[in-house]
Amino acid sequence: MEEYPKEFHAALAQDGWLGIALPEALGGAGLGISEATMMMQTIAESGAGMAGAQSIHANVYATQPLAKFGTPEQLEQTIPNIIAGKLRVCFGVTEPNAGLDTLRLETFAKKQDDGSYSVSGQKIWITCAQVADKMLLLARTTALDEVKKPSEGLSLFCIDLNRGDHRLKVSKIKKMGGRAVDANEVFFENYPIPGESLIGKEGQGFKIILHGMNAERCLLAGEALGLGYAALGKAAGYARERVVFQRPIGQNQGIAHPLADVYMRLEAAKHATYHAARLYDASKTDGSIRQEEVGVACNSAKYLAAEAAFAACERAVLTHGGMGYAVEYDVERYFRECLVPRIAPVSREMILNYISEKVLELPRSY
Repeated sequence: MEEYPKEFHAALAQDGWLGIALPEALGGAGLGISEATMMMQTIAESGAGMAGAQSIHANVYATQPLAKFGTPEQLEQTIPNIIAGKLRVCFGVTEPNAGLDTLRLETFAKKQDDGSYSVSGQKIWITCAQVADKMLLLARTTALDEVKKPSEGLSLFCIDLNRGDHRLKVSKIKKMGGRAVDANEVFFENYPIPGESLIGKEGQGFKIILHGMNAERCLLAGEALGLGYAALGKAAGYARERVVFQRPIGQNQGIAHPLADVYMRLEAAKHATYHAARLYDASKTDGSIRQEEVGVACNSAKYLAAEAAFAACERAVLTHGGMGYAVEYDVERYFRECLVPRIAPVSREMILNYISEKVLELPRSY
């Protein structure tokens, strides 16, 4: 399937799941990222995999900075409609010439005399830009050489995606896996956006998006776990049923032990993930919890869950032998999709850099 799962999105909206981590005052459930992470794990583990989870991924985490920093007018116009499934959002941060060096992104929003902005630049790997109505866009409003610190001069906007406007082009990227959810390059050429689309204060965009980044790491960890457990379930089931040399292949330690190892990796990663999610939620009301502590936990969880999922999905393919290469057994799809949490939204190497610097106090390597 390579079409966006509209019916699935609509069903989740109808039952209120899209507002799981949004305030009750805005029509949400008033729960936390912990519960949202459980939801994402459940979706991925059901067999929907990363594609199913990613179809609503941005609607959960990208709304966190909007809910915290948006004006009453912005919230009234967006949040209830997102929860109801009437609006879909995407997150526009990554750029081809910046990659993970977010502070050096080049997309620029130039303020006009009437208070509006004109946006020019390019974004890449933007999920759901083919179907989204809104984009949370991070762009420079002050040139890099005019600010004291690279983190300054970036602003966050909640903009309409008018794909019929010739000044906006959305180009779909052909992907290895998760094809039901589109990934795109987005080009802006003097694309006009109203001044009212600015979230928070001009120049404070990077600080604002940090409130969504840690949440996203938890959600992606949950999705990776779901994918890993789904793959392990398929592998264990096949190992019990497949008979070679007059006995189930799961009776052989060469099959059983790697599966047991994968189970323990997933369980360890699960504990790290829900510790991180609980810490993220608690930090909203407990001022003694440092944001750096939350960042360490969330990045660690994402790393561990992604690695455990990769191990599980690879082992599932190998357990199936030749049939692991066959589409009908699903495990080849899980294996293709399990690469996503290893790469996005931040690479495993950058997480190792982060832990080395923030926890071990080693010199920064980049």
